[in-house]
Amino acid sequence: MIVEALAPKALEDGAALPGALLTELTALYASNEEFQQLSGDFPDPSDIRPEQVAAALADDLAEPTAEVLLARSEGRLVAVAVTLGRHPDPADPDPWLGLLMVHAGEQRAGHGRRLAAYVEDRFRAAGRTGLRLAVLENNPKALAFWTSLGYEETARRPDLAHGRPCVVLRKSLTDQGRTD
Repeated sequence: MIVEALAPKALEDGAALPGALLTELTALYASNEEFQQLSGDFPDPSDIRPEQVAAALADDLAEPTAEVLLARSEGRLVAVAVTLGRHPDPADPDPWLGLLMVHAGEQRAGHGRRLAAYVEDRFRAAGRTGLRLAVLENNPKALAFWTSLGYEETARRPDLAHGRPCVVLRKSLTDQGRTD
């Protein structure tokens, strides 16, 4: 699996993503209709449009420490992750993983685990001691995935963007035992 960062400038000042990449990203988001229905991020989870995906990514990249990571296997886009080097809450010292989504046709092939490990390794190498994320309470599959990777519940609270009930999870990055 090869991971590359989407350049932050890619969506600034009305710039458009290259058409082929936007098509791949739209297909990835649309392939996860069950998650899209749970999240409510798109008006019609069964009809996700390229302009909606571009707008969502532009919103993600509006945070100064945000990064969008694209994971490819055999040349195909198989997963996307959005990270925040700093949470908008200044009292929170940890970086956050805002989204990790694997193309539905590629799930259960290890791409999510590898991309999660990649994100953890990058923050660990930067001297960060923990990584947090929030899982929608109505998403037991995601909760099971993250807890299987060693993330532990630290709180339950609404998310900042939409007020949806979430489980906040944290993983220490100082532990020697990794889950690959």
